[in-house]
Amino acid sequence: MKKIFSLISITLLISCGLLAQSAQYGVYNPKTYTQNFDSDAGERILFILDFSNSMTETLDGARKVDHMLNTMKEILPKINPNAWVGLRVYGHKMGFTPIEACRASTLISPIMKNNGEHVNFALSKAKPRGMTPITYSLKQAIKYDFMGFKGKKHIILLTDGGENCDESPCTFVMNLIKIRKDVTIDVIAFNVDNAEDLDQLRCTALVTSGRFYNARTAAELLNGFNNSIDSAKRVEAKIISH
Repeated sequence: MKKIFSLISITLLISCGLLAQSAQYGVYNPKTYTQNFDSDAGERILFILDFSNSMTETLDGARKVDHMLNTMKEILPKINPNAWVGLRVYGHKMGFTPIEACRASTLISPIMKNNGEHVNFALSKAKPRGMTPITYSLKQAIKYDFMGFKGKKHIILLTDGGENCDESPCTFVMNLIKIRKDVTIDVIAFNVDNAEDLDQLRCTALVTSGRFYNARTAAELLNGFNNSIDSAKRVEAKIISH
């Protein structure tokens, strides 16, 4: 009997912990997990945004994270309410070990229709703190965040630096396209100087037939986001090639 009681107690603690984490970002909504995802064949867009510690550095008189947040506030209302949009963040937790820090990636707003306001609210709760687990974030997104969805999966990834968790996003996508043809990744490199990092990020986009933007200023950041969401401004979402 004691063993059964202990098991129930542990289960309740885990459930409460998950709910508390969801409440932190305002993401918990039971309806999110009961929608009929297959009923709509349109494009799904997932923002994967950088909240690593380096995003606290300043650029043109403001923190890079604030440039990102202001840009998101501007572009989200432009997205057609019929588009499916979600948000994953990474680097928002340090962890007690490097392994934990390199697993700091969370879907804080599941992919839903008319989701811009909720994405914006969830963004306001995240704080830049840790590492840059780009590859792990892409793996989690492709494996879990688009689960149950048909059609095109469009990832818009923003980072202000290269992978620093001993993985390669370029190698990952080169293996991915051998088995998946439904994922496109646009990459916005924000104020990135390292040539090797830029090569890795450029590869991540181009190998998946996505677009790569090297944004050195807040204006170029806005331009990159606007170009990437262009397909979501209309009811019928299609990838636009330039």
